[in-house]
Amino acid sequence: MEHLFLIASTLSFLAGFAYAMYALGAKVRQPSRWNFIVMLAGFILQMGFLRLRSSAVGRCPLTNLFEVLIFLSWSVVLLYFVVGASYRLSLLGMFTAPLVFLIQLVAQLLPAAAHAPVYKKSAGFWPELHAAISLVAYGAFALAFVAGVMFLVQERHLKRHNLNSFFQNLPPIANLSVAMQRLMLAGFVLLTLGLVAGFLAGNVGAHRAAFASAGAVWLIYAALLVLRRTHRLSARRIAWLSVAAFTIVLTTLAALSYIHL
Repeated sequence: MEHLFLIASTLSFLAGFAYAMYALGAKVRQPSRWNFIVMLAGFILQMGFLRLRSSAVGRCPLTNLFEVLIFLSWSVVLLYFVVGASYRLSLLGMFTAPLVFLIQLVAQLLPAAAHAPVYKKSAGFWPELHAAISLVAYGAFALAFVAGVMFLVQERHLKRHNLNSFFQNLPPIANLSVAMQRLMLAGFVLLTLGLVAGFLAGNVGAHRAAFASAGAVWLIYAALLVLRRTHRLSARRIAWLSVAAFTIVLTTLAALSYIHL
């Protein structure tokens, strides 16, 4: 049953992906609520999967990379709904749906996806809190990545004076810059809390590589925020670096401690 929820959720985000491609080709000039509806449907189905998976494994469902990626995609959609109506009803959802679809597709292609869930004793409050908060932080970084992509697309079309297109409905470039920075800051704060929870959980030495990976991500985003705050980097460079940084984030997932909870 849980996999039916997951498949239906992935198909919902695929529908959002397909609509984004259609809108690009048809040069749709008005934001559509269709993406909001399919994102909401996908989110509800994600929650159904995570609820059933949590019951099956007896803890927060973060026991392997498959579950971690599904939880990450859920975090992305959760934050998509949190960022505010002005962004939700713009084209943010049309850029977010493809990312969530791809993450879930990759997750379902992993060998762990075919394995039956295994009940495990809970690692305790602090380790599970560390895992969950860290992944929600990564969800914020994923949306900063989306905002960065939108910023770069908008900037390119403005430079080409290509205003009579689908992209004219993107939020103003200044708003995208602010949203990108706020999402990075939110992710940074959440990751800080996640690292603190990890230290409070103890046994740091056993997960040294995982903490080093998370610490490296923390330093990267700290540097980006400081450089932008001090105006040493332009918004355009921050956008490019937010895209690169999230790529690094994805490569560190397999090393994070919650995979071994």
